[in-house]
Amino acid sequence: MNCWKSVHLTKEFGQHRLYMVSFLISVTAFIALYVPASVMHELRQVNEAGFVPFLAAVLLLPAVHATMHILPLILMKKSIKIYYKPKTKMLPVFHYYTKSHLTKKASLTTALAPTFLLTLPGISMSYLSPDYNFYLIMLTAIHIGMTFSDFLYVSHVSRAPKDAYIETHNNRVDILLKAN
Repeated sequence: MNCWKSVHLTKEFGQHRLYMVSFLISVTAFIALYVPASVMHELRQVNEAGFVPFLAAVLLLPAVHATMHILPLILMKKSIKIYYKPKTKMLPVFHYYTKSHLTKKASLTTALAPTFLLTLPGISMSYLSPDYNFYLIMLTAIHIGMTFSDFLYVSHVSRAPKDAYIETHNNRVDILLKAN
C-alpha cells in the first residue's frame, strides 16, 4: 500500500482554531435553527424543567458522538479496538481505531453517522416538541459544531480515488492506494 495522503487536522489547522471555528458554527447553527422555531411555535418563555437533563446531555454528548462513529463499524462487523482515554476526569470520551483498512465508502459512512443519527433527529425533535425546543436546538447546535472536524475529514476522503483505503490513527487519517 502507498500513502496517497495523510490528513492530520490538528497539525494543519491547530487545535485552538478548530475549537474556535466549531464554536462559531455552533452559534450560527443555533441562530439559524432557533429563529424559525421560535416564530413557528410563538415562544415567549423557556421551560426551565429541561435544564438539568440538558446539562447531562451536554456532558454526555462527546461520548454519544463517538459511539455513533463506532456503531456503523459494529454493524458492518469490522474489527475495531475501543479505548477510553479521558481528557478530563469527569467526561467520558471513547476513541477507536480499526484493526484493518476501511474502504472509502465505509469511512464516509462512519464519519457521517453522527450527523444522520444525532443532528437530523435533533432538528426534527426540536420542531415536534415546542416545550423543550430551546434545549433540543441548543444541543443540536452544539453537536453541529462538534461535527465540523468530521466534515473536514469527509472533504479530504471524498476527494480520494474510488479504490482508496482509509486507515485511522490517533487524530490522523491515512488515505492509502494499492501498489501497482
